[in-house]
Amino acid sequence: MDLFLGVDVGSVTTKFVLMDREKRILASCYLRTSGDPIAALKEGLRYIEHHMPQGGVIRGVGTTGSARHLAGVIVGADIVKNEITAHAVAAITRVPDVRTVFEIGGQDSKLIIIRNGVVEDFAMNTVCAAGTGSFLEHQAVRLNVPIEEFGKLALQARQSVRIAGRCTVFAESDMIHKQQLGFGKAEIVKGLCEALVRNFINNLASGREIEDPIVFQGGVAANQGMVQAFRDFFGGKKRIIVPPEHGVMGAWGAAILAMEYAPQETAFQGFSVVERNFKSRSFICTDCPNACEIVVLKEDDRVKALWGSRCGKWTPETATVRCEEEDETLSSLSLYPGCSTERCAMHG
Repeated sequence: MDLFLGVDVGSVTTKFVLMDREKRILASCYLRTSGDPIAALKEGLRYIEHHMPQGGVIRGVGTTGSARHLAGVIVGADIVKNEITAHAVAAITRVPDVRTVFEIGGQDSKLIIIRNGVVEDFAMNTVCAAGTGSFLEHQAVRLNVPIEEFGKLALQARQSVRIAGRCTVFAESDMIHKQQLGFGKAEIVKGLCEALVRNFINNLASGREIEDPIVFQGGVAANQGMVQAFRDFFGGKKRIIVPPEHGVMGAWGAAILAMEYAPQETAFQGFSVVERNFKSRSFICTDCPNACEIVVLKEDDRVKALWGSRCGKWTPETATVRCEEEDETLSSLSLYPGCSTERCAMHG
């Protein structure tokens, strides 16, 4: 059985999808990145290996997300694509006549305009976290409401209260003020969902024509309060679809792209990757005013890949020499009397 793997590594969550040639999802997982994308990648690979169909062979791998290049090097990707393309491909696969995609993840939001099966326009909000999954989780903790029940609570409200949703700080302050006025949690949560929908539309949809069907995807699409708030905003006049795979649409899109562009022989590194030792480090190149931050990925003692060099000066070979020189300098530092750390304040 020919199988294709899609990996979506975001700032908050990491998603894996394993599919066959008919684009059917055979296995998927949704994990916390927890600030360590390499560990999340290894955990996801273990899950996929455990759920591989007997006789299945991975013929192609695609990666997407904010850490797509890192994931591509570690896993061995045949294609690396941005989130807009991956999410659009998955949305078109699930709803062929889709016209608009709302995608809200852990740290950013996306609006994708699709016409005749092609991305015509898009907008991203990567500056403010208002309305994203991390903000909603923070408010759920503050209100002592399980995040799984947060959206359901909004549906129980008999009325909503007006919450300022343009900024996370103002939204939280306004919620506290409304609590002090005696409003219940359900009403406040509903008001928050409505405020975040207004924020999404005002920031991303300004000047753009929103046509239905609309596909709402991303982790926040699991929040029923947000789904209802979008429907209420449009007065029930637009069809909003939440696909069952809403949380892993980016990974699914990456898997589909891997199948469409898979080479004769995949670059997939195999599941033995989980046993290898990867480590990232960085240094600032001061050879010109650009002051590029060079990020180096090492597998054991070998430089596997690097990013950040604008002029192309830094290659795995030159970076290896630089890292070895820095390691030698660090090891030669003698400790200041009484210092218990390798690099104390005296040594910088």
